[in-house]
Amino acid sequence: MSSSLRLEEITDDNVEAACGLSVRPDQEGLVKPVSWSLAQAYATPDVAWPRLILDGDRLVGFVMAFFGIRFRPDDPDDAGPRSGLWRLNIAADQQGRGYGRFAVAAVCEEIRRRGGTRATVTWVPGEHGPEGFYLGLGFRPTGETSGDQVVGELELGDG
Repeated sequence: MSSSLRLEEITDDNVEAACGLSVRPDQEGLVKPVSWSLAQAYATPDVAWPRLILDGDRLVGFVMAFFGIRFRPDDPDDAGPRSGLWRLNIAADQQGRGYGRFAVAAVCEEIRRRGGTRATVTWVPGEHGPEGFYLGLGFRPTGETSGDQVVGELELGDG
């Protein structure tokens, strides 16, 4: 992993490259494409935080966080407003190099900056899914599901 890693906002200059980013074929049913994420970000700008992951000037991935949403707003037992990782797409030829770990850490830092103390993530269970990745980062299943996805949480502590 390079020391020149950074997140960058989506702009008119980089949106086409962002939409061209693709994961491995066996992961396509597990994570929505970047174009879908950008449409969701456009529709929910108050909660979505989309960013490109760059290593120097090279696009290696996309991450989108969410802030302050309730999974089940009509349920009085809902865990309350949550913030976390909404989407993570690492380019097929760039996986296994620490870019995903960097992106999750950056999202967690942004959650802390906004006063949050835990990060939430959901994942599709299955053979090629990211469960091992998220568990390795310390996320733990809550026992909840969101649609067909497992809900995991990570206590952030003081950083």
